[in-house]
Amino acid sequence: MQVINLGEQNSIANQFVAGLRDVNVQTDRLRFRTNLERLGTIMAYEISKRLPYQAQVIQTPLGTSSVNLINEQPVLITVLRAGLPYFQGFQNFFDAAPAGFIGAYRKEGAEIKINLEYLATPDLTDQTVILVDPMLATGKSIIRAAHELERHGKPKHIHVAALIAAPEGIRYVQDNLKHSATIWTFAIDEKLDSRFYIVPGLGDAGDLSFGEKL
Repeated sequence: MQVINLGEQNSIANQFVAGLRDVNVQTDRLRFRTNLERLGTIMAYEISKRLPYQAQVIQTPLGTSSVNLINEQPVLITVLRAGLPYFQGFQNFFDAAPAGFIGAYRKEGAEIKINLEYLATPDLTDQTVILVDPMLATGKSIIRAAHELERHGKPKHIHVAALIAAPEGIRYVQDNLKHSATIWTFAIDEKLDSRFYIVPGLGDAGDLSFGEKL
C-alpha cells in the first residue's frame, strides 16, 4: 500500500496546514473551514492524476479539440461531521461525482472503539472510492468504514485522503485494509498520545470547524 505525503513537497498547501495547526488562527472558525476546503481541492487535484482518462473530441466554435477527460467519476465518501469542509474541496473539483456519508464516532476508554450509526452511499461495486477523513489517528475508523462500505459493493480501489496522519494509524490501515488502496496525507506527525490524539496534530477538527459538542 503506497503512502503519499504531499507535505514533503514545497507548495502552498503547507501554508494552509500551518494555519490549521496555529492556535492563534484556529479561533477563526471561518478561516479554519476555508483552509480545510482549500486543502480538499489540492488533494483532489493530486488524486485526480491517478484516475483513468480517455481521449474525447470537444466541439469548439472554430473546430474540434481532443482532450483527455476522466473516464469514470470517483465516489466521494466522508465521515461526519469533521470531514464536511474538507469534503467540500473534493466536491469543488469532482463536481459530477456521486457522494456518500458515514456517521461514525469513537468511544474513548482504555481502548478506542468505533461506533458507526449511519451509512448512505451509492453502489460501490468496482468503483474508485475517495474516503475523506481529516485525521488518520488510530486508523480504526478507516478500517471500520471500509468494512461497512462493502455492504454496498466492493470497491476496486480506495484512496484514503487524510490531512494529518499518525504513524500508528498508517501501520494499522496497512495491516488491516484488505483492499487495493493508497493513503494520502499532507503530514505524518510524531505519534499518538495516551488519549490517542495525534501529536503535534491540530486538535479536534470537528470542534474547531463547528464548535464544541456535548
